[in-house]
Amino acid sequence: MKLTKDQLKKLGLSTVGFVFLLYVYFTFFLGPLNRSRDVALAKINDRQRKLDNSKEEMAKAAKLEQNAKAATTRFGALRAVNAEGAPIAWFPPRMKAFFANEQIDKAVARLEGNTALKPEELSGWLRYNWIIDLPQADYGTLGRAIADLENSEPLLCVTRMSIHASPDAPQFQHVELAAANLIEKK
Repeated sequence: MKLTKDQLKKLGLSTVGFVFLLYVYFTFFLGPLNRSRDVALAKINDRQRKLDNSKEEMAKAAKLEQNAKAATTRFGALRAVNAEGAPIAWFPPRMKAFFANEQIDKAVARLEGNTALKPEELSGWLRYNWIIDLPQADYGTLGRAIADLENSEPLLCVTRMSIHASPDAPQFQHVELAAANLIEKK
């Protein structure tokens, strides 16, 4: 099959036209579509990241709110533990009654001193240092009593303990406890 010169020109012109058509299609139709698709995908990915961050922030906020409610409840409970009036008036009788319930008689509590707490959020609280004197206690009863004391009084901790054997009654010991208690300023 031989092509004439005129047919070759038409074939060449058709090829150039076809190439031009492909160029126009890819440049002016498909190119903008691909760019707009890429831009849309980038926006979708950006919005998805923002949405994920928002979900994380909402979860953190919910957890923070839950922690705040729990802390408020605990703080309210701790405030309720503090009795009305001066601590020197209610703490010694409370300790005497507590140790009497634990079968340790003759408990005497006296104030050693008090100090303000340094952290700003605890500026409304004072630390009271007490000496609790137990002239007659046995080891087993004393151990249970101290454990019960620290478990029943959440704002009190025993900081020091001194035990001396009694020469006239070997089954009993003389115990001196140093305890610190946090009490809200009134």
